[in-house]
Amino acid sequence: MIDSASWAQRLGGDAFLAQTCFRAHKVIRSNGTTSPSPLTWGDLNEIVAAHRLEPPRMRLSRAGEAVPATAYSILRTNRRGVSWYQPQPAEFHARLAEGASLVIDAIDQIHPPVREAAAGLERFFRTPVQVNAYASWTAEEGFGTHWDDHDVVVLQLEGAKRWKIYGPTRRSPAWRDVEAPEAPTGEPLADIILNPGDLLYLPRGWWHSVSADQGRASLHLTFGLATQTGAEFLGWLCDDLRVSTNVRADVPRFGTSEERADYLAAVRKEVLAALEDPGVLGRWERSLDTTHPGRPRLSLPHLAAVPAEPGITVQLTVPRARVDEDDQAVTFAGAGSEWTFALPVAQALRLLATGRPITLADLAAESELTLGQAAEIVTALVTGQAVAVVGGSR
Repeated sequence: MIDSASWAQRLGGDAFLAQTCFRAHKVIRSNGTTSPSPLTWGDLNEIVAAHRLEPPRMRLSRAGEAVPATAYSILRTNRRGVSWYQPQPAEFHARLAEGASLVIDAIDQIHPPVREAAAGLERFFRTPVQVNAYASWTAEEGFGTHWDDHDVVVLQLEGAKRWKIYGPTRRSPAWRDVEAPEAPTGEPLADIILNPGDLLYLPRGWWHSVSADQGRASLHLTFGLATQTGAEFLGWLCDDLRVSTNVRADVPRFGTSEERADYLAAVRKEVLAALEDPGVLGRWERSLDTTHPGRPRLSLPHLAAVPAEPGITVQLTVPRARVDEDDQAVTFAGAGSEWTFALPVAQALRLLATGRPITLADLAAESELTLGQAAEIVTALVTGQAVAVVGGSR
């Protein structure tokens, strides 16, 4: 599993976050080190065969344009009238050989090893992560020269891919923006080849073009990092200020000029007071971490309490859950809920917060709790959708 510690080690840990993140691109070479791949060609073949993935979830792209699904699939309809496009291998192969690239969006939702890698990266960057898979066979650029509205971490899995990086032409462009960045001119500032195991970090707004021009089929994952901009912060602050009567009050649209001026002065005072609070960004970040639903999953066959069976394996489903402890109690916050436990439960919560699967027996032993107590804690968190049973059930 590529966990947060592995990502931190590869990317550069705190130094990367302080010096590179949001500021510059970075290439991290594998230097011959190998680790289990979260996605192989065999995995990709099975995913396409086993799932009804239709555009835009799965698509072929060529020269920046989507290839019509009818060019590589056939429309199937079952006896109940349900229709879907089923890929036809010969036509699918032909379109790829002609220069199209294969894309599967949000592959982390359907392939567990990629999901675990995404959760580890989310713990490191403290923001939601979506993973797309890209496969290419020719030197033709599947998407042309373009920019993304979010930062990305690229992991090359198979073959090689050329990245021409031009840098940004507009500072911090956004999905919702007042103007679009101008296309870059001149030569790229970097022209690199990614080989298996190599990583590339690219900030949002950096123009780039990509091609598999090394004579080898290329497969890579792009981990997209959700942006957390000033606009998102101010949106949260507006909601947070609803505790104020002045903010909740009707705007005096029909009032006198003096009434309107008094209203603006009152609101300005509220906003400035909130911004002068040195802890306001911390409260916002905590809200981001603890209200996000994470990656919820069922815990079947258990519909109510999780039984105190030593082999039952559980795992956190909210990568950025918070564990806070004082001299009175310990709190666990995630998936929009918060739980308060006695201090002896703290170690169990910290073990769960690592995101690694753990059996109830190990959770109890390493926390000095009884098996029944461990099961009670897990039951509360499963009910709150912050933890799931992932194995060991009879």
